[in-house]
Amino acid sequence: MDISAKRKYNISKRIIICTEDGGNMMNKDFYFAIKNRHSIYGIGKEMIVSEERIHELVNHAVLNAPSAFNSQSARVVVLFGESHTKLWDITKESLKKIVPGEKFDATEKKINSFQAGYGTILYFDDASVVEGLQQKFPSYKDNFPIWAHHASGMLQYIIWTALELEGLGASLQHYNPLIDEAVKHQWGLPASWKLIAQMPFGNPTVPAEEKPHLPLEERVKVFK
Repeated sequence: MDISAKRKYNISKRIIICTEDGGNMMNKDFYFAIKNRHSIYGIGKEMIVSEERIHELVNHAVLNAPSAFNSQSARVVVLFGESHTKLWDITKESLKKIVPGEKFDATEKKINSFQAGYGTILYFDDASVVEGLQQKFPSYKDNFPIWAHHASGMLQYIIWTALELEGLGASLQHYNPLIDEAVKHQWGLPASWKLIAQMPFGNPTVPAEEKPHLPLEERVKVFK
């Protein structure tokens, strides 16, 4: 499926969601979204979805994503425009300090591909919430950081799949902890917010790569 066809397909899915008699179709739409969510590395700045709509879907995901003990320690920052560009400038400058000069061209090209989109979602976890739970429930002390990452992963997946439903391409990047302090300083974020991942997004310009799947028989076991 080419990119233009994929976008029309996603638009039709949004219409299906809005129909009154959409019960069965919404279920089918959910499975299509799961199947079609891929890492999209070719993204552009064509604004096919408004900033307000993206803000809305992020709010919906944050409000409804599950978390252990209802801890709600996940934090999200959405960057558009100059802020989006600045993030990837920070990343390039940080990488320049550690990547050998002869290898930096390839690194810069990769970062430029993320900067070519029109937004980035930053995922954080508030360490102060986790520490509070560790003090309140010492028996589970070692598990709370793990559970916080579980919650963040679910939130990332919800937003990623929602972006796919809107016809957007995205990927998940991890330049933390290299850029953590610069990011918090740039946007005045609390010291307790720990950066977990970065999700650049935009209109898809290159289709997703096909990836092989291991046999389900090796990955799923059912017992009765």
